[in-house]
Amino acid sequence: MEALTGLSIVVIFAAIFVLFLILYFVPIGLFITAYFSGVKVKIFRDLIGMRLRKVSPQVIVRNLISATKAGINLTTSMLEAHYLAGGNVTNVVNALISANKANLDLQFEKASAIDLAGRDVLEAVKMSVNPKVIETPLVAAVAKDGIQLKAVARITVRTNLERLVGGAGEATILARVGEGIVSTIGSSNSHKEVLENPDKISKVVLSKGLDAGTAYEILSIDIADVDVGSNIGAILQANQAEADLKVARAKAEERRAAAVALEQEMNAEVARMRAKVVEAESEVPRAIAEAFRNGKLGVMDYYNLRNIQADTEMRNSIAKPEDKKEQNPNG
Repeated sequence: MEALTGLSIVVIFAAIFVLFLILYFVPIGLFITAYFSGVKVKIFRDLIGMRLRKVSPQVIVRNLISATKAGINLTTSMLEAHYLAGGNVTNVVNALISANKANLDLQFEKASAIDLAGRDVLEAVKMSVNPKVIETPLVAAVAKDGIQLKAVARITVRTNLERLVGGAGEATILARVGEGIVSTIGSSNSHKEVLENPDKISKVVLSKGLDAGTAYEILSIDIADVDVGSNIGAILQANQAEADLKVARAKAEERRAAAVALEQEMNAEVARMRAKVVEAESEVPRAIAEAFRNGKLGVMDYYNLRNIQADTEMRNSIAKPEDKKEQNPNG
């Protein structure tokens, strides 16, 4: 009796395990839901096959039901392929439903490609229906009169589904619009022209087709704010004048240094000449002594020479009285 009871317990657990396996591989509830929703799926080929292919039947069947109810013709194989590729099946189906309700031409192949490219296809469809406003950072530019202007623009864009795969993003739009603002302000003769007609920037920038090659279509560009900045022209002129002054000072210092060097060189030359004169004068007594010894110079000749020297010194002192005063200021 006890053996029979133990056997019954084993059989019950085995039956529960088998029932669990059947319910896992054969989702009867999901099959019934699909059947009454008008979606034809087969138990063995579709539901059990999905389990064996490691595909979630709930994700595939429920999204297939949503697409069918919205009037979109999809198959389980299409959704399975996208699931196995690592895509977001629910996002793609919701995007297709939104695009269908908004009368947008979006096919499953395009939507799955956008999703696999890493972009949010549902958000892209929403941006196609409800355009997005992007605000540029503060853009500073200088008009021809040297006055700086600072502008902020609001760009209204919507998604271009055809260029979403491989198209440039918002950063490119902002960069191109900023470049257009700078070139438009820079080509204006006066900053007053821009302040009087700020829509001039919008018209010029919008006419350049800045959305080419991007994932968006620019609908409008509106200038939100324009402020007057610094007088860049005056600042540049002041900086240039200061630079010119520094250059002139450097050249003057160079000329002064050259003059000082030339004066020092001349003083050195004069000193060398004086040294030669002193050296020559030191030879005179020797020459006189040698003349005395050789008998070529007499006593009277020597006195006549001394008289001539004294007369020369007297004439020099008469010709330069200032030197005497400088040498003897108390005299």
